[in-house]
Amino acid sequence: MDSASQDINLNSPNKGVLSDFMTDVPVGPGVAPRAPAVEGLTEVEEEELRAELAKVEEEIVTLRQVLAAKERHCGELKRRLGLSTLGELKQNLSRSWHDVQVSTAYKKTQETLSQAGQKTSAALSTMGSAISRKLGDMR
Repeated sequence: MDSASQDINLNSPNKGVLSDFMTDVPVGPGVAPRAPAVEGLTEVEEEELRAELAKVEEEIVTLRQVLAAKERHCGELKRRLGLSTLGELKQNLSRSWHDVQVSTAYKKTQETLSQAGQKTSAALSTMGSAISRKLGDMR
């Protein structure tokens, strides 16, 4: 069959796929194509498993809806309390900075850098005095 003359069904899940071996299959929400049963399962067991699967999927949808409602409620409460995302971020950063400052690694680093700064300052002071003395001697 010439692909230019083929009709494309825009409602098909195979939109734009022009293949002789693919056919349009109506796909509705919650309707999955039925796969062949796993060997070792009876039809009754398969039906029970499919029913349980449907129930679990339904529970997942319900839980997502509940979570979305709770997130909206949480956002509304925060808005009414004047809490903003930026305010929360500032608070989290402040808390994290405080945690860093009280850590032993930070304290040791701060102490080491402080000592290094004092030694550098003393060395530069000594060097400055020596340069001043040499310049004085040259006059």
